[in-house]
Amino acid sequence: MTDSTPPRSNPADRDGAAPVTPATRSSNPRLQAVLGHEFFAPQQWKRRIALWAGALLVALAAIVFAKASDWSYHLFQRILTHGIWIPLIITPAVFALLAWVTEGKLRATRGSGIPQVIATLHIEDEGFRQRMLALPIAAGKMILTLLALAVGASIGREGPTVHVGAGIFYSLGRRFGFDDPKAASRFILAGGAAGIAAAFNTPLAGVVFAIEELAGTFEHRFSGLLLTAVIVGGVVSLGIMGNYAYFGRVETLLPLGHAWLAVLWCGVICGLLGGLFARLILLSRNGPLAYIGRLRARGPVLFAGGCGLALAVLGVLTHNSVYGTGYDQARAFVQEAAVTPGQSFGIAKLLANVVSYWAGIPGGIFSPALAVGAGIGHNIATFLPSVPAASVVLLGMSAYLSGVTGAPLTSAVIAMELTDNQDMVIPIMASCLLARAAASLFCPTPVYKDFAERMVQDFEKQQAAQAETTEKARLEAEAMQHVGNTTAFDEPAGPVVAETEADEGHSDGLDEPDAEAPTEKHGLDEEPPSSPPKNH
Repeated sequence: MTDSTPPRSNPADRDGAAPVTPATRSSNPRLQAVLGHEFFAPQQWKRRIALWAGALLVALAAIVFAKASDWSYHLFQRILTHGIWIPLIITPAVFALLAWVTEGKLRATRGSGIPQVIATLHIEDEGFRQRMLALPIAAGKMILTLLALAVGASIGREGPTVHVGAGIFYSLGRRFGFDDPKAASRFILAGGAAGIAAAFNTPLAGVVFAIEELAGTFEHRFSGLLLTAVIVGGVVSLGIMGNYAYFGRVETLLPLGHAWLAVLWCGVICGLLGGLFARLILLSRNGPLAYIGRLRARGPVLFAGGCGLALAVLGVLTHNSVYGTGYDQARAFVQEAAVTPGQSFGIAKLLANVVSYWAGIPGGIFSPALAVGAGIGHNIATFLPSVPAASVVLLGMSAYLSGVTGAPLTSAVIAMELTDNQDMVIPIMASCLLARAAASLFCPTPVYKDFAERMVQDFEKQQAAQAETTEKARLEAEAMQHVGNTTAFDEPAGPVVAETEADEGHSDGLDEPDAEAPTEKHGLDEEPPSSPPKNH
């Protein structure tokens, strides 16, 4: 039997075109597959350009900020040559000025800047992030920190550099169109990592700091962003500043045995003092420190001036050793220089850091904390004469920083990279862990996270108050509208019917009751519900 089904025709043949074959769809399938890979996606390249540009800008800002900080403090040292009493006048005045300037729109420039970055990672509100990370805030942070250093404030530039880095990355990300809250969080985190890496020339510490301190967790999608920001920023810093260690190379080690008592002593003592410092600057809302917090809240300008005067008095008593970041003193201790500040430097510098932070002026605590730790380590070394002094100083430096920040891993990595010493890895990590445990007796929550939590709570309270005010206004408006459309009996208002004395059967002027409605026993007619009650 012959098949009568007609053969199917190709649509292309009917249109007069050549038959479609796989060869005409793609002349080179492998090339199309490669070009279609995510690596070549325009959005991905847009993100990469934003990251590279941000890392470049952060590195340049960190270098300029570091040079300007050195210049500001050298200016203060030149002022001291004209009289040791001069800080008694200029330091309180400038502290008060800084407190007054930061009362308004520049309030976000106060303090270290790291809590502000942590808070913006937890709050995805665009308005809040703008108030904390806008470019004017970043610029103000740098300028006001330099002004504070110019009058001898015991502050550091590393925390402000983290704040500036996060602000630059956030603003640049928004400019490139990355407005999504999650994408903005990644840019903020990368900016903070680039900031700490550029401030200390410690790329590994920048990555660890972002994971341990800023984000509080590790997520795989963050790793590429962090590494990109840190590597590009590190290359820029390396090209301009060269390969250097912050405190210079420290050639020391800790022999296994009796010398390891230094790990225990530094971990416990420096950890307790670090936790005490954190508790002091937090100014808890209960207990004796709450009074200081209330005093500052009543008159922040006068209080800041008093803190500046206290710092100047400490400077006079310690022969000007407690001013500034403390970098020179810490380097002298760790390098075992012939001239060091003395046995009282550690405690005196701790007090100077407290009053400087209480003033509420812009400035960080990283470098001053390293100086305090170096001073305490120098004190401990006198009780361990058989142990290399530089090793004990290095242990005290890292342990105190761990106690203050509550970040043992970051503290250990920073201490190793600052001194270019790999022989002390295990002792440093052990002392940092002990210090974190000891510090928790005074300050269970790490100081940066505690400040950030307060900011988050204040923001949530403001949002709740605004929501309550809006809801109250809405209810009042509805109530007013409801009152205007009802009678005194809270019934819908009916049409008003005009009454005339000419109505038939109403000779007494009162309405007659409805035929079906009952009458009152007192003989008066009942009013219709829609009419207001009449006075009898």
